[in-house]
Amino acid sequence: MKRNKFIAAVLTFAAVPFAPFAAIVSKKSLIRVNKGFKIQAGEGRIHGHIKLKGVNSNILDVKISGKDTDGELAIFEQTSLSQGRGTPLHIHPTQDEIFYVLEGSYFFKVGEDKFHLTTGESIFLPKNVPHAWTQVSAKGKMTVTLQPAGKLEEFFVAMQSLDHEPSDTELAKIFSDHEMQLLGPPLKVE
Repeated sequence: MKRNKFIAAVLTFAAVPFAPFAAIVSKKSLIRVNKGFKIQAGEGRIHGHIKLKGVNSNILDVKISGKDTDGELAIFEQTSLSQGRGTPLHIHPTQDEIFYVLEGSYFFKVGEDKFHLTTGESIFLPKNVPHAWTQVSAKGKMTVTLQPAGKLEEFFVAMQSLDHEPSDTELAKIFSDHEMQLLGPPLKVE
């Protein structure tokens, strides 16, 4: 009898270090979707259409949320409505980005290199490399893929909630709060 109690006590004690891990696994299983899903054309998952304010007035649709992938991947579709405007120079310290142009044309700067992109072309922006882009055509559309997802989705939601165009100081804080570093002004088209 004493032996059974001893074994039970040892097993209980041995399981204690794994309890926090079990809670993490359980929490993730509540977030991650473990079955396929479809997103209709022209629709955004979770947030609907996210209408940006401040940096530009583009519309973003979350196609695959970081919440769907435990933060491993996010995919957005961006409808660009701000000819001559784009993002300020910034970095993502932990995310790689891939842009694929569905329609229109854009001008990108990645590190010291500059690129003109048109429909059907894509570009890779490695993490921790300064970059910016500007919309060249009157209208455009791109898919944006981030790996890992980071906090860009929350950044878009924060930009949508603004009731004014942010000052440079406010914008730097919003970038910082969402795991990005603002480095300089938007890119001028060359």
